Amino acid sequence: MLYSVIIRGGRVYDGAGNPWQLADIGIQGDTITHIGDLSRAKAEKEIDASGLAVAPGFIDIHTHSDIPLMINGSGQSHIQQGVTTNVIGNCGVGAAPLSNEMATNVTNARLFKQLGSEWRTMGEYLSLLEQRELSVNVAALVPQGNVRETVMGYAEGPADPEQLAAMQALVREAMEAGCFGISTGLIYTPSVYADTPELVELTKVAAAYGGGYYSHIRGENDGVLEAAAEAIKIGRQAKTYVQIAHLKAMGEHMWGTSVQLLQMIEQARQEGIDVTFDQYPFNASACGLSAVLPPWAHVGGNEALRERLRDPETRERIKQDILNGVDGWVSIHKGVGWERIIVTGCYYDHSVDGKSIAEIARLWDMDGFEACFKLLEAADRRIDIVYFTIGDEDLERIMRSPYMMVGSDSSAVSIEDALERGKPHPRTFGTFVRVLGHYVREKQVLPLEEAIRKMTSAPAKRLGLADRGLLLPGFKGDVVVFDPAKVADRGTYTDPAHYAAGIKAVLVNGRLTVYEGEHLGVAAGRVLRHRR
Repeated sequence: MLYSVIIRGGRVYDGAGNPWQLADIGIQGDTITHIGDLSRAKAEKEIDASGLAVAPGFIDIHTHSDIPLMINGSGQSHIQQGVTTNVIGNCGVGAAPLSNEMATNVTNARLFKQLGSEWRTMGEYLSLLEQRELSVNVAALVPQGNVRETVMGYAEGPADPEQLAAMQALVREAMEAGCFGISTGLIYTPSVYADTPELVELTKVAAAYGGGYYSHIRGENDGVLEAAAEAIKIGRQAKTYVQIAHLKAMGEHMWGTSVQLLQMIEQARQEGIDVTFDQYPFNASACGLSAVLPPWAHVGGNEALRERLRDPETRERIKQDILNGVDGWVSIHKGVGWERIIVTGCYYDHSVDGKSIAEIARLWDMDGFEACFKLLEAADRRIDIVYFTIGDEDLERIMRSPYMMVGSDSSAVSIEDALERGKPHPRTFGTFVRVLGHYVREKQVLPLEEAIRKMTSAPAKRLGLADRGLLLPGFKGDVVVFDPAKVADRGTYTDPAHYAAGIKAVLVNGRLTVYEGEHLGVAAGRVLRHRR
């Protein structure tokens, strides 16, 4: 038999957490057909994996690659780490659905002109994505923030029956198009305006198709325990599984809270609620600068926010709410301060990139609040930030949990595309290899086979991908070959845009796509559609 590819002599980690075995892997077309001794077999392409680890392609269960992959499907920052599948639509934010008003805003109008095409529904978006040249596979969630904005704009308060029915219809359309669940981003507007009963009713629609509830919970600092309890409640009432995004306890005053969080999740599981979570291996989080502001300040959208920031009395009210919190909401500023909130991408003034809000304030001879407000008042779209909030003990405790999966909370981009926005969080280029290098090899927080399981079969099982996440005959040929002694992330917070070290080869659907750090221009990725 002539194989398409043979990977010879590697230490094969099957993805299930079992010890490695020395074996060859034979691939025919897009499928693994043999694992064992292939010394007498021949192939069109052979990869020498002697002394190296061979694992299933990594599945990034938490990405924001919705638009980046439409623009550039090579997915460089992720595939160079061995990531072969991106899950998009996380944190309640994504490419679809869109109302006509959303589709014609400045950002989307510019995007559609660049692409030469546009969409409104999730089905239309996924069909267009399938036409792009993708180097990674893509699985989608339906983002609740998009759903709510499509129906209600930036209106506060609960949905009325007619609005709820319209939102349920959008979720139903997305699930029928092949989404794997519904996501929320409950610190962001307009997601934050939805109450628990509304979220339950939308999640029930996803659950009817076998989809789960994926949530950036309502708070990750003072209210993290209550926020996690809400996510569990939604899973319980909607009768579906729960995936909590980037589990953490933010701010020094909250360090140690991971103990109670993990106990809560364990108790829920004992009650029969299937709760799991993802995590990125960094002490700093990332989002948009506007997330510092209270939810009410965003009502009516970005232009309304800018109008409020121009009014001195309203600015003072916003300042007090940032300091003191409001209606169960606590600003990410608490426990962090302006010194540890760093601008990484200000699209209209890159001179402030890499500087903390406190540094910018000193340059501008004003306090941190005024500097923050000045930046946002001039912005018609997102200003990216990172903020240092997570303790090492919490990070490692959460990482050790058997319910943890690795998720980058980033976009798959080239170095050039990333730097156009400023300085991205280094998790964009280094999440998976940092786990393998820093936390497995150097700190020995996890054994290698367990780390691989958290990157492969665990997310595949979570999503219901029956033919990915394991190295077994009959499974798709998503494979990564790497050197456990050399694999590492190379980016820093001030210089993040570097591809991973130690990755020898990455195959997607049986086709060699990355070899010795070079992307071969292969576009073998697919849009994966959930079918119950």
